[in-house]
Amino acid sequence: MREKTIRFAALSLLAAVAVWLDQWTKELAVAHLMGKGAFPIWEHVFELLYVENRGAAFGMMQGKQMVFFAIAVVVIVGVVYVLWKMPMSRRYVPLELCLSFLCAGAVGNVIDRVTRGYVVDFFYFSLIDFPVFNVADIYVVVSALLLAVLVMFYYKEEEFSFLQRK
Repeated sequence: MREKTIRFAALSLLAAVAVWLDQWTKELAVAHLMGKGAFPIWEHVFELLYVENRGAAFGMMQGKQMVFFAIAVVVIVGVVYVLWKMPMSRRYVPLELCLSFLCAGAVGNVIDRVTRGYVVDFFYFSLIDFPVFNVADIYVVVSALLLAVLVMFYYKEEEFSFLQRK
């Protein structure tokens, strides 16, 4: 039990550092980009552009803050439950890391919704007119994609038996 507590604490610390990085980059965006035009990093390809997102991913469902908050709480509780139930094995480290970053992304955007009433976005791929996003969004998207790959190709169904009620 002590090992599991230490591992859980380490994953929580990783998530906390990831949330800090997300919040720090958003503060930089507010301080240096708010009220200004786009700041090109690579002309006509990638730029920093301050956007206040009151919706979900990529600006969908504008103004539904309580829905996003509820979804984030469910995700966070689910991740904590799965991480706590997960067996102590090196085999599960990729899954633990993905879940930690997924949780960090959810927490990072919830902090914005609670403190600001919107999420600060600032990365913009102008070449393809991709929706503006932030570090927390990167955590969520990358970890969700990796989770899908891990579940489909790396883990076997029986390796998730720890989630079944006994």
